[in-house]
Amino acid sequence: MTWHFTGESEVFRRAAARHLATEAVRNTAVLGLLDRPVRFGWWVEPDGRVAGVLAVSPSGVLDLGATTEGAAGALFFPAGEEPTTVRGETAAVRAYAEAAGGPWEPATRMRLFRLDGLIPPDPAPVGRARVASAVDAPLVAAWTGEFASAIGERPAADYTDFVAERIAEGRLWLWTEPEGGPVSMAAVSRTIEGQARVHLVYTPPAERGRGYAAGATEAISRAALDGGVAQVLLFTDLANPTSNALYQRLGYRPVTDHLVLERAAVPAGPGRAGPAARSPDGYG
Repeated sequence: MTWHFTGESEVFRRAAARHLATEAVRNTAVLGLLDRPVRFGWWVEPDGRVAGVLAVSPSGVLDLGATTEGAAGALFFPAGEEPTTVRGETAAVRAYAEAAGGPWEPATRMRLFRLDGLIPPDPAPVGRARVASAVDAPLVAAWTGEFASAIGERPAADYTDFVAERIAEGRLWLWTEPEGGPVSMAAVSRTIEGQARVHLVYTPPAERGRGYAAGATEAISRAALDGGVAQVLLFTDLANPTSNALYQRLGYRPVTDHLVLERAAVPAGPGRAGPAARSPDGYG
């Protein structure tokens, strides 16, 4: 039983193909990183089965996919290369943190949801949904920074490229008022292994309480389904009962709970850093 590592996504996909396909929903965070410059890992049991997968970003974020507690507990990183943040299914994250030693600080408790029959919001919000265009990029970039702050992240200085990619690929939708401009947004990830993840659902504080987020989420979810996505997913922060209730009213059902832990801050030094900022795309 051992962990194997590679920086080549195609090598990883071939080695863990069956596990990634059969557990695509539970592996959503790792699958979402296949086109990024990260280090991938897979755990092989004595019978040759892969029973765990992971991805480690250059910033020190460890994402555990569907991974047994035994595999997570056996994970080891050399001194100076230890992750500053670990996230994944609760049992696996706890097993890794206990074996790796602390101190760790709990950051977020999350829940993975899967769409099980889309239900339009009732009552329907006033307005309509539309695909964001390049003209919307400055506003959406500003909202992304606000979203990052709202979920406890350290906002980046500039989200122009982040939102431009989603707008260019038609993966970001806006909810607009009949006689006004945009009042809410939602995005969806690229489709990998038949699944895509809704993220970046945000309504500015002044516009909340009118159902706009429900309208934007329903629109982006329907667009994903119409585009042939088999599994539409999303993560929620369990500390936010409003969003958790909203998504369940739209037809999303719980899959598994996740935990995010951050290593307690240490003095900066060669090869060392404090907890890194996480991406504001909802997870990963």
